[in-house]
Amino acid sequence: MLEKVTAVTLGAAWTALSFVAPGPAPVLTPTKAADTWQNLFDGKTLTGWKRLAGTADYKVENGAIVGTTVMNSGNTFLVTEKEYGDFQLELDIMLESNVSNSGVQTRSHFNTPGFENKVYGRQVEIDPSERSWSGGVYDEARRQWLYPLDLNPKAKPLFKVGQYNHVKIECIGNEMKTWLNGTPVAYVVDPVDANGFIGLQVHGITTKEQEGKKVYFKNIKINTTNLKPSAFPTDIYVVNFMPNMLTPYEKEHGWKLLFDGKSSAGWRSAKGTAFPAKGWQVNDGTMSVLPAEGKESTNGGDIVTNAQYKAFDLSFEFKLTPGANSGVKYFVTLAEKSQGSAIGLEYQVLDDELHPDAKLGRDGNRTLSSLYDLKKADKNPRFIHKIGEWNVGRVVVHPDNRVEHYLNGSKVLEYTRGSKEFKDLVAISKYKVWPNFGEAPAGHILLQDHGDNVSFRSIKIKELK
Repeated sequence: MLEKVTAVTLGAAWTALSFVAPGPAPVLTPTKAADTWQNLFDGKTLTGWKRLAGTADYKVENGAIVGTTVMNSGNTFLVTEKEYGDFQLELDIMLESNVSNSGVQTRSHFNTPGFENKVYGRQVEIDPSERSWSGGVYDEARRQWLYPLDLNPKAKPLFKVGQYNHVKIECIGNEMKTWLNGTPVAYVVDPVDANGFIGLQVHGITTKEQEGKKVYFKNIKINTTNLKPSAFPTDIYVVNFMPNMLTPYEKEHGWKLLFDGKSSAGWRSAKGTAFPAKGWQVNDGTMSVLPAEGKESTNGGDIVTNAQYKAFDLSFEFKLTPGANSGVKYFVTLAEKSQGSAIGLEYQVLDDELHPDAKLGRDGNRTLSSLYDLKKADKNPRFIHKIGEWNVGRVVVHPDNRVEHYLNGSKVLEYTRGSKEFKDLVAISKYKVWPNFGEAPAGHILLQDHGDNVSFRSIKIKELK
């Protein structure tokens, strides 16, 4: 995994892709006469593999491919000379220490325009650090983290340093799934990369402590024939980059679209029974607030869902224009009859660099993905996509009133509705004038009209019991 790369949009990623030509096929030996699995590694040589990008060393020792870190080499990859489309891949991986990480590249590419001397593509992360995101999905040298394990924290303890761990990866169509030691970890739906090579990573290092550390790969086998998607018995969050679409898995586990990508069905004005006649536009798979000189709720006004929700998992994509302000509110009852924007708990949607509201409030509690005017989001800058690119917001309200905000898969804050901490925050906020603010048992979901051009799509919700 690269620590600093520039994120690009899905559209730009599509444009930049130029697949490398397949080389000689590796020696593929059937694992059994009766099955369709084939060995990618013969246990003795590196036939069918080649090194790319860095200078780390790879050799075969005792039936395993052993990669060794080299100072200041950058990330190094041992990749298949053949490219693969749909496949199921299994292998065993061991790291001897937790001072460096590794990964497995899937459908990846090298040295195309915009990615000179770089390997790029989706990587299954092997992360032995305290963060423990092994089995998550990272887009090497391109979009960065797609599936950090904040989205599946139960999987964090699965990887064990100093022993072999079994990794399973499945790429069929646009769907990618990962397993670690037999347990489902990550699920990504992504239209980028239909095929590419498979690679084994030795991470770049910069300290003496990391130098000379080894990573071991063995029992590498692949199946590309008669593929059937493997069951994911665990109910986990799906990162789905197909706009306004739910997978059968998501539907099976209770997810529903709040925006069909074509109409305003299911939404109405916060101040009436019909959808606003002006100020909002549904076009090209997005629902957008039209600009009105930054004036709050003076053009089309806020819109709310027809339905109300209690405990839920809400996910949405949003795209800001420079200097824009908006928000996604929840537990909106409309009882306050507010003259401006309707009252509710708010996931802030804001250009932190250009909009003045980011400097107001207290200690940054009006910045992007914060609980507006109450609690600041603790954001790592690498999880903030550029203005004009799509970001994924998420709000989870548990049945016990615990609430979490996420930004692009990273958890940025947590609080409990009705707790003493929550009431104390309300008491020093602009909401102190509203009795029992934010504690309604149910409410609407709201998209805010703050007079700036902001777009939304892939708005989906799952009610939690």
